[in-house]
Amino acid sequence: MDTQYLENIESNVRTYSRSFPVIFDKAQGARIWDADGNEYLDFLAGAGTLNYGHNESDLQKALIDYIQSGGIVHGLDMWTDAKYQFFKTVEEILLKPRGLDYKIQLPGPTGTNAVEAAIRLARHATGRKNIITFTNGFHGVTMGALATTGNSKFRQAAELPAIGAQFMPYDGYLGEGVDTLDYLEKALTDSSSGLDKPAAVFFETVQGEGGINVASIEWMQRLERLCKAHDILMIVDDIQAGCGRTGKFFSFEHADIKPDIITNSKSISGFGLPFAMVLMRRDLDVWKAGEYNGTFRGFNFAMVTATAALKKYWSDDTFEKDIQRKGEIVKTRYQKLASLISDHGHPASERGRGLMRGLDVKTGEMADKITKRAFKKGLIIETCGHDGNVIKCLCSLTITGDELEKALDILEDSVKDALAA
Repeated sequence: MDTQYLENIESNVRTYSRSFPVIFDKAQGARIWDADGNEYLDFLAGAGTLNYGHNESDLQKALIDYIQSGGIVHGLDMWTDAKYQFFKTVEEILLKPRGLDYKIQLPGPTGTNAVEAAIRLARHATGRKNIITFTNGFHGVTMGALATTGNSKFRQAAELPAIGAQFMPYDGYLGEGVDTLDYLEKALTDSSSGLDKPAAVFFETVQGEGGINVASIEWMQRLERLCKAHDILMIVDDIQAGCGRTGKFFSFEHADIKPDIITNSKSISGFGLPFAMVLMRRDLDVWKAGEYNGTFRGFNFAMVTATAALKKYWSDDTFEKDIQRKGEIVKTRYQKLASLISDHGHPASERGRGLMRGLDVKTGEMADKITKRAFKKGLIIETCGHDGNVIKCLCSLTITGDELEKALDILEDSVKDALAA
């Protein structure tokens, strides 16, 4: 097929087709094929949207059966059987076993819809306007979400000031041995700090687009204590780190904390269908009817596949243990690659949690050399971080052992080629 046609007709805003300039045709599990029949292993997985792989067979069957039965496709926010089954499954499989008692809001189909709703709800419930967010955070590019997103590329493209949030240093931002929450606590207790008392603190437990920066267990637990002491809501953005990516369904489970509000999207549908939800403490549900609106709050196809995914993968802890096991494999291989790169005079390091891992090679130039070679060898893998300097593992959580090792072998060969060039 003619890629030139697509280059001519699609907006310059496109990104992934620049890194992977072929026309993809079919996919199954952790593998994807282009129109010429070339096979690739997928370490991108829809930027974390395909945690269960491409075209997962049981989810596909659930969706086909629902379509053939004449089930509701679009229902605004009306009650449907698909919604009933989804809500019941969330409650029985996710919430009750974890001692969580939340109400569910379906704000619209994307992660940034969930972020906008969560921010607005926090302001509405507290009567305060300011939101504390963190360096290198990414929460979306609509105006409310953009105010909490650190990357200057996105903020400058808005052509308007992004207002409503103040940034604090994330865990590790000031180097090892510095507890960045000392600064937040000082600012909260000093009336001359310039910090308006916030409605909420908003953070990712592992920053995805920001470079796979990992908040320590101790840091998250202290942040929760600070929020409670100062009557500030804690919002966890679990859009990329959630749905099992870090080895637990909710990424904050590792720290045994309970956020007041949670945003979730990406892999919640389980099948790559657009879907998002906000979980909120019951007493925070202060919305009046229709105060937060949206035409696509009721995408029943996504509820059907989400229900099937939760029932299949999260009814016990078998799946999460397998994710943790695979995460250790990637961690070990990434650490070896970091040592190899460092031994060649290019400082590198590994970090992450579960199957959300990053190989920091310090410069975007080096990362691009590696990932471009990997693509030519049959591995789709992206970069993140402030300079595109982190090579990110977002493989499907269901990837087989053989596929995982093959992908890591390709990455290792690509590293060696880049170092030799």
